[in-house]
Amino acid sequence: MTPNRLHHVYGPVPSRRLGRSLGVDLVPFKTCTYDCVYCQLGRTTRLTLERQPYVPVDALLAEIKASLASGSAPDYIGLAGSGEPTLHSGIGELIQGIKAITSIPIAVLTNGSLLWMPEVRHALMQADLVLPSLDAGDPETFQKVNRPQDQLCFAQIAEGLAIFTRDFPGEVWLEVFLLAGINDNPASIANLADLARKIRPARVQLNTVTRPPVESLARALAPERLQELLSAFPGRVEIICDGAAEAIPTETLRIEDAQILALLGRRPCTPRDVACGLGLHELETLKHLDRLVAAGTVGIVETGGRSYYTLATPISGGQA
Repeated sequence: MTPNRLHHVYGPVPSRRLGRSLGVDLVPFKTCTYDCVYCQLGRTTRLTLERQPYVPVDALLAEIKASLASGSAPDYIGLAGSGEPTLHSGIGELIQGIKAITSIPIAVLTNGSLLWMPEVRHALMQADLVLPSLDAGDPETFQKVNRPQDQLCFAQIAEGLAIFTRDFPGEVWLEVFLLAGINDNPASIANLADLARKIRPARVQLNTVTRPPVESLARALAPERLQELLSAFPGRVEIICDGAAEAIPTETLRIEDAQILALLGRRPCTPRDVACGLGLHELETLKHLDRLVAAGTVGIVETGGRSYYTLATPISGGQA
């Protein structure tokens, strides 16, 4: 299986949290439990709580094997992608299957909305690292920021996060996504910090808008404001925004356009992001991107003084 035959595996993606993470997309594009105002992938097109085997586990494992065989080993295999990965009813089976073929640690990047379900908590127990998010400390802010599926209960979600973190044998790193004028006021921060104390993650990771968000009201916090808020949260706290890896490859490798398009389909990227993730020289990356822009396949969005490359048409996602 060659890179241009991969439909659900992408990257590796450069990440400040995970180094080079090989992404695995478990659900069709924008199938999610939330419709977050800051999402870099646009509006959720399928807002649901229905867990299904959206992609056959065997197909996912075959793509992971092919990707691992074709390039250098990533630091993590990240179950994430263009929707909420715990909506895949076979995520536990997938984690077991990955463990059988590689010793590379598995990270699950989730919004945490389904951890109140015992079957979801059980499915994630063999992962090495789970990175849930918590963007609100009260139901009103939860509705404003995350725009959840209407059957979700904020208190139930918070309780699920605490139970999972207590029982999980690996580490939980809790991401708190902060938006200027929405959830960065003193009351919101106090509520979030109180919940973090109850959840007791190994790390609290503060984030804010860096890539183009779906809604213009989603505005970034200034770096100095993020620094001020570090002391408000308990335990180990760090700032994770602008997470592209710093090391730029100097070798020129053979990379197919399909690999770049798969990466851009899951997140807007700078040329540095693409170069770091795929192990490509930055000048060679720019050649690829310029050609894709000229063909109308890729577009450019300016955010925060940076140019981010995105797909001109969103990926279909989930279709083999």
